[in-house]
Amino acid sequence: MEGLMAKDTKERILAAALEQFSQNGYAGTNIRELTASLGLVKSAMYKHFESKEDIWNTLLDEMIVYYDEHFGSSDHLPPVPDTLEGLAEMTRQMVDFTVHDEKVVKTRKLLTIEQFRDERVRSLATKHFLTGLKEMFTPIFQGMMDKGLIRREDPAMVAFAYTAPISALIHLCDREPEKTEEAMAQVEAFIQHFFSTYGVMENEQKSTCGNRYSE
Repeated sequence: MEGLMAKDTKERILAAALEQFSQNGYAGTNIRELTASLGLVKSAMYKHFESKEDIWNTLLDEMIVYYDEHFGSSDHLPPVPDTLEGLAEMTRQMVDFTVHDEKVVKTRKLLTIEQFRDERVRSLATKHFLTGLKEMFTPIFQGMMDKGLIRREDPAMVAFAYTAPISALIHLCDREPEKTEEAMAQVEAFIQHFFSTYGVMENEQKSTCGNRYSE
């Protein structure tokens, strides 16, 4: 029971720290105010964390695990869709989660605020806002090209062309939450535009299959 209570207190501290870090940044977050907001004395925090920096690094570690669990990683990729609509649905689910999950939203704000101060955060921001998305979607598009669903081009460049505009619209939701509905409509419009540009239509797929059998 005591161990469970200690774990709960530790998680409450981390949740409150994420809230304050995402609003005030690292420098603007005060440990005394943080613990007071939880009804704790400052000494109680030191039973779980050595310092504010320890809380900070623990949050970053947890963030990496949380992102990998929910979005996949280069070591744990989502399955290659069998249809263009399958890609669209996978994208909708990922965007909906990242826009509405409070932990992800706060973490993204934290990364945005602190990327210019903290070297580790800078690397994580680059990964989560840019390179990680490209690395995740490159094998997906390679697989869809192999299935004849996407025009055969450089899959890394196709992944970049697909993820960059969607990432920009997600950041718009963070900056101006009142525009979330509009941004989601733009995501949907972009997906359809992408398919019209890079997708292989059904009649083309049949033609491609016919050519394969005739070879």
